[in-house]
Amino acid sequence: MSHPKTAEITLNGQTKRDVRDTEVVPKAKRRQFSMAYKNRVLAEVDGCTAAGQIGSLLRREGLYSSHLSTWRRQREHGELAGAAVSSRGRPGKPEVEQELTRLRQENDRLQQRLTQAEAIIDIQKKVSQLIGLSLTESPPDETK
Repeated sequence: MSHPKTAEITLNGQTKRDVRDTEVVPKAKRRQFSMAYKNRVLAEVDGCTAAGQIGSLLRREGLYSSHLSTWRRQREHGELAGAAVSSRGRPGKPEVEQELTRLRQENDRLQQRLTQAEAIIDIQKKVSQLIGLSLTESPPDETK
């Protein structure tokens, strides 16, 4: 825990204690505007006819003119329609490619299991040859 730093200042014979806050200020978060808000502001801007109305609207909403130009461009490209909500990041693979990847992984896993099973069978054959058992003979029938 940090303690505030204090300093004594003397002005005109009066001593004042100056307390400085040393806490770290949290980093400001970037504002995010909903599509409905963008459309509402653009509709208001489109309705402005007198000089200075757009500037007062921007000051009232705390926006920059670059917001308007970006939002207009988005509206022209159909990105503000609300139906086409795109997620951030790299687009996912198509379903066919995902299925192909899954099947290849499953094939690799099964190939490894087959190799392991063949190795076990080879070892069983060698052990049976060492102790003299024949794997092709059938067990004697006790009913005769």
